[in-house]
Amino acid sequence: MSGDVAKRVTAADVARSLGLSRATVGFALNNTPGQSISAATTNRVLAEAKRLGYRPHTAARALASGRSRIVLLVLPEWPLDHSMRVHLDEASLMLDRAGYSLVTMTPHPDGHAAPLWETLAPDVVFAFSALPDEQFDAIVATGAKTLVPGRGAAGEIERGLSFADGPRLQVQRLVERGCRRIVFAGTSDSRLAGLVAQRLALTEATMLDLTGGQLEGRADLNAVNATTVLAGWLADGVDGIVAYNDDIAALVISTAVRSGVRVPEDIALIGHDDTPLASLTVPSLTTIRVDVAGLGRFLAELALSEVNGTARPGATVDVRAVLVPRESA
Repeated sequence: MSGDVAKRVTAADVARSLGLSRATVGFALNNTPGQSISAATTNRVLAEAKRLGYRPHTAARALASGRSRIVLLVLPEWPLDHSMRVHLDEASLMLDRAGYSLVTMTPHPDGHAAPLWETLAPDVVFAFSALPDEQFDAIVATGAKTLVPGRGAAGEIERGLSFADGPRLQVQRLVERGCRRIVFAGTSDSRLAGLVAQRLALTEATMLDLTGGQLEGRADLNAVNATTVLAGWLADGVDGIVAYNDDIAALVISTAVRSGVRVPEDIALIGHDDTPLASLTVPSLTTIRVDVAGLGRFLAELALSEVNGTARPGATVDVRAVLVPRESA
């Protein structure tokens, strides 16, 4: 077997095979508007290109058009949970329909690989959280459009990611049930520390607004400390728990069941995100639903408006939280 690499079929090969000019073949292959190429000629070109195994050279096409048709999302070191997967799937689908590819990356402090904003030459780079000055300046230097929280006109992302209604509805539900000694259950996953702090602050503000009082406490839970923490809360008379998300709420429920604690009779509990897990726990989990798929579509529209120079989508995305009542509260 020969070790030679097969020669890539080019548009010039298609033109030579058909006896047509390179320009005519190029117009047909690229579906160039404003050219008087007959349908019959276009069909001949496409058929011959398929027969020869022609594939467009994406790098050359990007160089010629000035666009790579790539949107790069720079992610923090967050775990890829259910909500994030739904969000990314929806954004990717909408961008694909517009002819763009969504690529994600997470920069690592000690990483050695060249950053993708250099190797892929994306048309748009956006992020869910602020970037260090050095990274941001390097991205801008590539010529890519940028949508980064805290930079210029990217406030839409910050508003879209701020799910302030969720903690308000969590506390409100517990207060309506008669709970007065309420605590906040966070996660010990250090990657989520910033998001946990944000949601805790919203919970504390809502507690003060609705009851005039404060939370009885907070703890970051994991499988090791959950039993001890829950026992301590019950001993202190805690009667309601606001959980950072459904994963933490499910951990509390499983701990309660193993400890003989009744939910919601002994202690009420409410989660956040309405993941598939919420309806599978026993008792089932009262939680908060946010349209993360809608947020994915919004951010895709925002990226497309940047690269196409068109009007931005509506000033705000509808991420209003909705209570999903089940058995735990």
